Amino acid sequence: MPASRFARRFAAVIALLAWGALVLQYALLIGATLDGIGPLLGTLRYFSFFTILSNLLVALVASAAAAGDAAPRLRFFARADVRGCAALAIAITCAIYYFVLAATWAPQGAQLLADVLLHYAVPLLYVGWWIACAPHGRLGWSDPLRWLLFPLAFFAWTLLRGAWLHEYPYPFVDVDALGFAAVLGNALVIGGLFAVAGVALVAVDRLSPLRR
Repeated sequence: MPASRFARRFAAVIALLAWGALVLQYALLIGATLDGIGPLLGTLRYFSFFTILSNLLVALVASAAAAGDAAPRLRFFARADVRGCAALAIAITCAIYYFVLAATWAPQGAQLLADVLLHYAVPLLYVGWWIACAPHGRLGWSDPLRWLLFPLAFFAWTLLRGAWLHEYPYPFVDVDALGFAAVLGNALVIGGLFAVAGVALVAVDRLSPLRR
């Protein structure tokens, strides 16, 4: 099988898993909030998790890679810098969940399936696809700075939503529990992780044998 065809089929598998996991998690969350905050605020809560946003970005990038020229509306998500941003975001999602969040709860049943797909399967498959199948040699050393806008925008939204609803998606950004100074310190550490990992990702891109 030609490498390009394999890369597109690999991307299609990732897209299907990512979209499936996102739909499953949305159904589970909305089902759990019907008797509480309702579907409108439930949807807002859904899109307030970085896990959801990073998996959504991967789903769009993988869909663009699988469709190729057949999906001109997804052309933005076929750009090298957007593919790299997706690799960085989903890798950080996996790392923070594994090292920080996984021990804080024990999902069961369908929630366990969604959890594994969103935090492990999709991240590992996409990063593997990006390393082994995506064309390389197109990233610049300034890209990690631009990629920081994604987590920065998420952090700003988290603070605004938290001030409004007093609800935070992750314990390390809970201003009500930790105070703003501690949350800002946590954010700086995570921002540093994004920056270092972003530079490493560009280095991988420039040293890749798939460089063009």
